[in-house]
Amino acid sequence: MATPGKYNTLHISRIVDFGVYLDGEQLGEVLLPMKWVPEGSRPDDQIEVFIYFDSEDRLIATTRRPFAQVGEFALLRARAVNDVGAFMDWGLDKDLLVPYREQKSKMIAGKSYLVYLFADPKTGRLAGSAKIEKFLEEDTSELNPGDEVSLLIWARTDLGYKAIINSRFEGLLYDSEIFTELAPGMKTTAYVVKVREDGKVDLNLNKPGFHKVDELAEKIISLLKDHQGFIGITDKSPAEEIYLMFGMSKKTYKKAIGALFKQRIITLEENGIRLLQ
Repeated sequence: MATPGKYNTLHISRIVDFGVYLDGEQLGEVLLPMKWVPEGSRPDDQIEVFIYFDSEDRLIATTRRPFAQVGEFALLRARAVNDVGAFMDWGLDKDLLVPYREQKSKMIAGKSYLVYLFADPKTGRLAGSAKIEKFLEEDTSELNPGDEVSLLIWARTDLGYKAIINSRFEGLLYDSEIFTELAPGMKTTAYVVKVREDGKVDLNLNKPGFHKVDELAEKIISLLKDHQGFIGITDKSPAEEIYLMFGMSKKTYKKAIGALFKQRIITLEENGIRLLQ
């Protein structure tokens, strides 16, 4: 079933001077303008297209890829604001409207906002909403500690950064575990640390547990070899210094060098760590 606001693979039903008409199934024929038609296209060829509404609210197809499709979140810049709402640049010829009722605060032209793309249930028209919370699921019981998830950084808080997990759930990255630059709209991979009784999810950018320690211990050994077997960083060194050298938090570093020390792979000296031969 062809769906507006989504990517669809459709057959060419006929070719005209100004483009090709695609078989949009229950939607009827959908025009793909000539500027987007792949060279050498013929009737009955299949083309992957994105379907949306043009400035006259007619269904139209494009081979361009918008920054997000229906059911996804994206950081979008407001091109213009008028008495209808804000018009966001989402990578297509026609801007995406975020009506005033879907804004948490009045949007300002030139600024960027995290937006959820949805299809109006009555008209089918595509729109955006900055009221992120109402599109997130509350039941996070399917998530488990150690799960690898995709993240979209949402907003800065006093505790760290709120993030959207797998385009479905809300999670939190704590300041104490962040040693890299983050900003709203950034996409990254993270790991579930804990799913709380109230459904809130704690996250970490590093893999938790023994597998993480094994992986990072190997990294420490490799770096020691690159530095003639000695690095002047101890478990008492500043967290920022540890992250710059090893790319891990101080807590994780202490755990990793502790494991290496117990295995008699390294020795802990007053001013650093040394690889044992």
